[in-house]
Amino acid sequence: MALEDYKRDMEGCSRCSSCKWVPFNQIKSWRFAKNCPSICRYNFHAYSGSGKMIIGNSILEGRSELNDAVTEIIFRCQLCGACDAACKVYRDDIDLTEVLLELRAHCIEEGQLLVEHMAVIDALKREDNVLGEPKAKRGEWADGLPLKDINTEQCEVILHAGCRYCYDPDLRDTVRGQAQLLLAAGVDVGIAGAEESCCGGRAYEMGYRGEAENYADDLLSRVKASGARVLVTGCADGYAHLRYLYPRMGKELPCEVLHITQYAERLIEQGKLRLSREVPLLVTYHDPCHLGRMSEPFLTDWTDDKLQRPMSLKRSGRKGIFDTPRNIIASIPGMELAEMERIREYAWCCGAGGGVLEAFPDFAAWTAAERLEEAAATGAEALVTACPWCERVFRDAAAESGMELPIYDLVDLALISAGMAEPAQV
Repeated sequence: MALEDYKRDMEGCSRCSSCKWVPFNQIKSWRFAKNCPSICRYNFHAYSGSGKMIIGNSILEGRSELNDAVTEIIFRCQLCGACDAACKVYRDDIDLTEVLLELRAHCIEEGQLLVEHMAVIDALKREDNVLGEPKAKRGEWADGLPLKDINTEQCEVILHAGCRYCYDPDLRDTVRGQAQLLLAAGVDVGIAGAEESCCGGRAYEMGYRGEAENYADDLLSRVKASGARVLVTGCADGYAHLRYLYPRMGKELPCEVLHITQYAERLIEQGKLRLSREVPLLVTYHDPCHLGRMSEPFLTDWTDDKLQRPMSLKRSGRKGIFDTPRNIIASIPGMELAEMERIREYAWCCGAGGGVLEAFPDFAAWTAAERLEEAAATGAEALVTACPWCERVFRDAAAESGMELPIYDLVDLALISAGMAEPAQV
């Protein structure tokens, strides 16, 4: 697809500004009523979903052209999907997120590049990860764990760690915990270790589609060779890309793709993971954009009149992974959940997505701080999520503001309840 393929979507935008707000029947208070970090931060219509639709259509019709200022507006967006989810409540014949993605690809095609994103792509090409860390060290997180090497052995389940978990020292215990959880349940699990590469999703979101396809081909070949029937990942970004982006590119994996929370819930239901130790904690849960509204599986690129598109083929954001994390929280004895006002498909973004963390770290930090304020307003003792990018940006924002709100990965708390980690970590 290309930008011109979405001309009717752009022309159909009625400029109602619903993309800027949580749907009105879901608003609990004025303070937490907005849903788009970009328009909320910069307060000029061009930064909204609707504004970018106008920009795209204007470029197509030759009424305006790309320049550095317009390019920056296009990329000051986390691609969180909140505008699309709100828009579809009123106009389900418009695919706003797809327009935003096509705008970015158009920028790359026209040579309008962000220096910071070019550095990320250079790192990908050099070290196969978006952090620019040495490829040879990618598998060090698993040192000492009896995991199979999928490069030489076949296995039932592949654990794809993802870039952030592999290299972030603060999150290393979490990904080791994911592996230990699978091993303790008797799962035949393997990893690619130092040969694991980025899924390519971030490159796609930055507009670099050729690079994204290359990494999809790499992962596809590894999965085929491994003989695995299931791929599990703890990276919410990677999960969404494997579920939606890969099939859309014609690179669908020949196995079931699950987020670690889904696999953990399955193990709980099978009695292979027993959560029996009390964890007396009042928590609030942050829905990661890529695990929630952005994780709906790809169904089809509808090319006919979208007014005739069946509801079953519309990407509304409502069919993401929302219940599973909450079910796990409910399964942990002593743990209580206090919900924020913006939740599920209308959750506020953590700020780290869409290349914003790399190019506009101040904007990412501002977005995270807004979510932390919402979390603190619940009275919760801790914020729990299920995405390493969310954890990273929340921890940094909390430290910068001096807010004493612990940030936890849901798997870490499940391991404590299962007796596989020490309660002192809470």
